[in-house]
Amino acid sequence: MSREIIEALRQIESEKGIAFEALVEALEDALLSAYKKSPDAADYAAVEVDTETGDMRVYQLIFPEHVDTEALKVRDEETGEEVGLDLSGVDMSEVERVEVTPDDFGRIAAMTAKQVILQRIREAERDLMYEEYVDRVGELVTGIVQQSDPRHTTLVELGRVEAELPRGEQIDTEHYEHGERIKAVIVRVEESAKGPQVKLSRRSEELVRKLFELEVPEIADGLVEIRQVARETGYRGRDGKPVPGRCKIAVVSHADGVDPVGACVGPRGSRVRMVVSELRGERIDIIPYNDDAARFVAKSLSPARVREVIVDDEEKTATIVVPDDQLSLAIGKEGQNARLASKLTGWRIDIKSQQQMAEVESALEFGEEEGVQGQCQAVMRTGKRCPNQAEPGSKYCSIHADYVPAEPEAPAADDAQTDDAARAADSDPAEADEE
Repeated sequence: MSREIIEALRQIESEKGIAFEALVEALEDALLSAYKKSPDAADYAAVEVDTETGDMRVYQLIFPEHVDTEALKVRDEETGEEVGLDLSGVDMSEVERVEVTPDDFGRIAAMTAKQVILQRIREAERDLMYEEYVDRVGELVTGIVQQSDPRHTTLVELGRVEAELPRGEQIDTEHYEHGERIKAVIVRVEESAKGPQVKLSRRSEELVRKLFELEVPEIADGLVEIRQVARETGYRGRDGKPVPGRCKIAVVSHADGVDPVGACVGPRGSRVRMVVSELRGERIDIIPYNDDAARFVAKSLSPARVREVIVDDEEKTATIVVPDDQLSLAIGKEGQNARLASKLTGWRIDIKSQQQMAEVESALEFGEEEGVQGQCQAVMRTGKRCPNQAEPGSKYCSIHADYVPAEPEAPAADDAQTDDAARAADSDPAEADEE
């Protein structure tokens, strides 16, 4: 029977990937624990398993007087029960070993080995599943809803693991039916006695990134990159009606000739439509990323048209001037468009209509008449200097890059002076010198 136990351990090593030495060590610990429960058990003992023959023997350990045997005891952290001895710091040549193997130890060994093998298999499977999923945090997964409760956690089957979609990671306007297939991202993996606890999210901004990566080959290949994502998921209004969410993404191309916005939208909007469908109607604005803050901020307020951007680089604030009829569109319902633009760009945004800006511009001070060093030299419609910082190597900021200064009108000259100038221009240069 002992030989069969060794062969079983070898088979488990090959099938489950559990180290044979770890199995033998666990078996020895379990056999020692079983022996300690016998009425005539020695105070200090050790169990040895011969990995060749399968023989299992118990030895009483007699320590010299100078060894503190209490300090050698290893106890279970939860139960406090003695589970073995730590002999790493003991000179075993000084320890006397006396065999005290019970007559019925073979029967005890068989029962114990079975329990140890089953327990170690369960532990190994839990460890393997934890190692598999802990490296998949941030990954998009597809699962089947097993149990759904809008007030509590929704359970989603991911093959061998039953993941959790906590209430705080669900979208208020979504309801998940039993057996429904949904996509989510893994946001956290926790280790527990029951196995890995995998936490999913439908609210994460990473979900938007992964869905676009799935639908847009240019993103998967690295030709197009999603630089920033700003998202507000759907919610239920005061009247109880669902309000769809909204998302803005900033994209940039790393390849000549590849339009990042067009790549994400797809032919006739097919690609972005697939993402919107998976997000259940969430509105998505795709914006070209720009290193120039003023242009990026202006684009982030899409679909509103922007007339002017005044930026403060030190405070990272931007004042946006829009046509009077675009003010409500730029701000958005309950300020959503402005909030998302601010989150996307990282700038604090103040939106004003042209009329509002005209009222406050007269009170703004832009420095000396000739302007401060590095200030844009464009003159605004009120006659004031633009307060933006000029681009390197240019007199103007990025907003006024195409600015053409108005030329002052030349003063009217009298007829006599004009005639004299014309005659001088037509005369021979030599005659002019002689005169």
